[in-house]
Amino acid sequence: MQDGIFRTGYSTIVRESQDASCLILDEHGEVVGEHVVYPLHIGVLPEVVRAIRRRFGEDISPGDVFIANHPYEAGLLHSMDMAVVVPVFHQGRIVAFCGSIAHKSDLGGVVPGTSNANARELFQEGIQYPPIRFMRRGEIKRAVEAILQANSRTPELVLGDLRGQIGCGRLGERRIGELIGKYGCETIIECFRRKHEVTERRARAAIASWPDAVHEAESFIEIDPDTERRLRFHVRIEKRGERLTFDFSQTDDQVPSPLNIRPPVARACCYYGLIAMIDTTLPNDGGLARVVETTFRRGSALDPEFPAPVSAYMPTANAVTQAVLQALSGFVPSRRHAWCGLSGGTTIAGTRPDGTAFVQYELSGAAYGGVVGFDGLSGVGVLQANARVAPVEVIETEFPTRVLRFELIPDCGGPGEFRGGLAHRRVYEILTDDAQLTLRGGLHRWPAPGVDGGKPGRLGRCILNPGTPHERSLPNRFSGVRLKRGDVVWLEVAGGGGLGDPKRRPRRKVIDDVLDGYVSVEAARAEYGIDYPD
Repeated sequence: MQDGIFRTGYSTIVRESQDASCLILDEHGEVVGEHVVYPLHIGVLPEVVRAIRRRFGEDISPGDVFIANHPYEAGLLHSMDMAVVVPVFHQGRIVAFCGSIAHKSDLGGVVPGTSNANARELFQEGIQYPPIRFMRRGEIKRAVEAILQANSRTPELVLGDLRGQIGCGRLGERRIGELIGKYGCETIIECFRRKHEVTERRARAAIASWPDAVHEAESFIEIDPDTERRLRFHVRIEKRGERLTFDFSQTDDQVPSPLNIRPPVARACCYYGLIAMIDTTLPNDGGLARVVETTFRRGSALDPEFPAPVSAYMPTANAVTQAVLQALSGFVPSRRHAWCGLSGGTTIAGTRPDGTAFVQYELSGAAYGGVVGFDGLSGVGVLQANARVAPVEVIETEFPTRVLRFELIPDCGGPGEFRGGLAHRRVYEILTDDAQLTLRGGLHRWPAPGVDGGKPGRLGRCILNPGTPHERSLPNRFSGVRLKRGDVVWLEVAGGGGLGDPKRRPRRKVIDDVLDGYVSVEAARAEYGIDYPD
């Protein structure tokens, strides 16, 4: 199913960056199997299936296909993510659902690419689709297709990716049918149930081995480049026996910016944290979901009132994940880690010289903080942002931009016994006369902290036309900055924090870092105390 989405993808965000996931769910909407690039999708798609069942009740037939992108009525991450759900029937009964979520290149709205970093309400984040029927008994509803087409700057990409998702769901439907034909329907349903039970037992057994305690942590992200205020996320995790509760009620109030997220997204952050602390082979399915008990405060940034905007969800989701991981490491100190450089998305969009529209949406990645026993990974998507950075060759082939530089940044990883990962620099030259730039996320004012004596990673930055009289420093979140032919966009993401006292880092590792170009001679001397020869 997952290969089908990637191989049939029309847009680079699906085909190259692989911002898409597919899942199999039982008749109640609980995850049974997944191939997920974004772990957040596991918390979201069950909400989509439940919303479909609430809205349509018994009016669901074989051959139907449902779509949705509404963050409030269907639980999606943001309106740029479209869910496609195919019900699986056996002898007139729904036995499962096959679904997928994939980012769409453009669904209308104020800015090309839809992701409006300046949004003050949901209605500024493109057209919103509650759960609706896209196909009825195998026939496309042409009116719905026409609405989709009329509300996108890149309709051929949107519809092409959507058809790939439908094909993915149909493939899952067919394969489940083959399993039922081989083993029987009740056996398959019992396997779903037993799988959830096994996962839940594994998770609860691990939790029971931890000491009963309460651990708290908090994280922050930048709200407005014109103020010093930061948005605070707080989690209190209480463990009693085999139960674990996550209380987010002390998180700050929702904000009139797209940094809010919905509860299904925050719960997915908890699933991720538990797998990281228990066992990375633990299935992320409905059994694990039963273990996670959460509390949110209505009106907070993690349970906002409609129509609070949510499009810049990834920096928030990663900040929440880091708070969860920090709190959970109180139960499992051997898994503690330093903070990551938060990542976001970059959009360069406009019209090509031939007059056709383009949307170049990329996921910027960042770097991991150091962890016990290992240095942080460099130049990768972090935590919930697992998608790939698009290849330079593809970007230059499909869009009117030239990538001038793509490289790791020396000395940007926080010094530590276990060094923070290095972030990367990506520099673009604009090759068209009509374009605009959007940036969502990143650490430009407060760095990724170090832990246990480790030092913070270096800040990210975005500069327009560096080294010229027109040089302009841009904040970490904005939309609608106009670009013209010859403009240069210089983007650096933030490095990860270090873990442990840098002076305890083995000399051999520091020398290797210098030889690899990760650490300068000056930093080796100043930060690590190494008497490195000239």
